[in-house]
Amino acid sequence: MGKKAVQDFIVIENRALNSSNFYIKVKSEFKLPDLKPGQFVNIDIKDSSEVFLRRPFSIFEVNTSENTIAIIVKVLGRGSKKLTEVKVGDVCNIVFPLGKGFTIPQSDERILLIGGGSGVAPMLFLSKVCGLPPENLNLLLGARTGEDHVNVDEYKKYGNLYFTTEDGSLGEKGFVTQHSIFTSNLKAFDKIYACGPDAMMKAVAKEAKAANVFCEVSLENLMACGIGVCLCCIEPTIHGNKCVCSDGPVFNINELKW
Repeated sequence: MGKKAVQDFIVIENRALNSSNFYIKVKSEFKLPDLKPGQFVNIDIKDSSEVFLRRPFSIFEVNTSENTIAIIVKVLGRGSKKLTEVKVGDVCNIVFPLGKGFTIPQSDERILLIGGGSGVAPMLFLSKVCGLPPENLNLLLGARTGEDHVNVDEYKKYGNLYFTTEDGSLGEKGFVTQHSIFTSNLKAFDKIYACGPDAMMKAVAKEAKAANVFCEVSLENLMACGIGVCLCCIEPTIHGNKCVCSDGPVFNINELKW
């Protein structure tokens, strides 16, 4: 998992991706360590009398030559809303890198990445850095409406893009587990990765297990400390209770009591 650091980062970009998602990029004055898809950062929410705990965000982009990290902030509550109000030049105090990342696939494997809600960020990060031929990588993203999807056109060069929306306004209508690429033949994939709402990941895990396909999910349990101390993110596993923030957030579905 690597050594953790607590550092001040300078905000160098903050822009709205749509009505509920923001792209925030921060820069460190120090050399960044190797950061992996599935790992996250814990950010101190400044100048808020209502938000006491740091907020965890999946790492979306990393540029080691420029020492920058980018996250996608989906507005879900007071903490995330306050973070979207940061301005260029502001300082963000961040604990990183936290958690265990995804297993990187082999170059000849065919994979399916599934993201929903704030779970889109680590899937996009993995698609960019896994190094697979584009024909072997399939990215399936789900949202309620077309407007809820962030623009991912640049990821077409990394693989095949598929979309679902609950209202049918973009891609196929329904949930990700109802998309034709998911329902046609899961056994065609060597590995499946998922991050998103709990119900979505459990549905994906159920079908992956039935098809006997390797599957990892990144859990989104409530996390406060990020280092396995506060015990508020406990998840029952076949090996006993585990802290999602330190033992995860990525778990093989066969470890989970789902």
